[in-house]
Amino acid sequence: MHVDKSFYLSSQDFEPVYLQLYRIGELQRRASGAVAELLHCRMCPRNCGADRFAGKTGTCQIGRYARVTSYFPHHGEENCLRGWRGSGTIFFAQCNLRCVFCQNYDISQSGRFPEPSPERLAEMMLELHAMGCHNINFVTPSHVVPQILEALLLAVDAGLRLPLVYNTSGYDSLETLHRLDGIVDIYMSDFKIWDEDFAAKYLLASDYPQVARDALREMHRQVGDLKLDENGIAKRGVLVRHLVMPGNIAGTESVVAFLTRELSPDTFINLMAQYHPAGKVSNNMFSEINRHVTRQEYIDAVNITRAEGLYRFG
Repeated sequence: MHVDKSFYLSSQDFEPVYLQLYRIGELQRRASGAVAELLHCRMCPRNCGADRFAGKTGTCQIGRYARVTSYFPHHGEENCLRGWRGSGTIFFAQCNLRCVFCQNYDISQSGRFPEPSPERLAEMMLELHAMGCHNINFVTPSHVVPQILEALLLAVDAGLRLPLVYNTSGYDSLETLHRLDGIVDIYMSDFKIWDEDFAAKYLLASDYPQVARDALREMHRQVGDLKLDENGIAKRGVLVRHLVMPGNIAGTESVVAFLTRELSPDTFINLMAQYHPAGKVSNNMFSEINRHVTRQEYIDAVNITRAEGLYRFG
């Protein structure tokens, strides 16, 4: 597989960034500090202040321990993540957004799932490592960063050496991202919606567009443009997902203009065409998005993206 040398990182020279922090004791300090903040949670932009040690919860409905819906080698992620052995995904239940069109509604906004101990969560990472996965992929992690960090510390103690993927909606606080600086290798972030009014209606978070812009700037500051190894496997950097929506509700032109001009024209983007009515979309309040995206709408989104100067597609 051909790899552009300007975005190349040799697998022989690669070492997960968190190992350096682990060696000097900083990973331990960050994990302890994050767990302590569960007493008055400010992990995400909701800033609910819930005492999660006491079982109090905010929007995410998660207390002291994370809930995991599944973990497995995922062969449906982007090519640069799944490779030939799969991306080691760990799916966390619940979410700090409330997207009315969520295609994982059954796990993001409803249902109760197992609460693994830190030891068990670490075992999941190690099992995925032993299966040969190319990375550990934390799906919907924004509200469970403390739980991830305390388990990560145990997993590294036991030999984990895979790059970490932070697979997020983009609704992340800068304070939490600062805590992850030097720990996360690959940020894979959505940029869902550009307009504040649409974000309020469809995500129940009017501040989402500004939060996502700030978050992506910080992610890019930490890890830069996406770099691949000689086999085309992602090792470090930012990958952005953007879901094309009916009637251009997502604001694709504004999103890609931001990515080009304020992140980098070398930003790696996955324009996703799989939108379909899900979640609460059958409600009459959302009739305008109660349909699939047309072929022409997707072609228009691709053309807009290329016209803005983005060329690295996943």
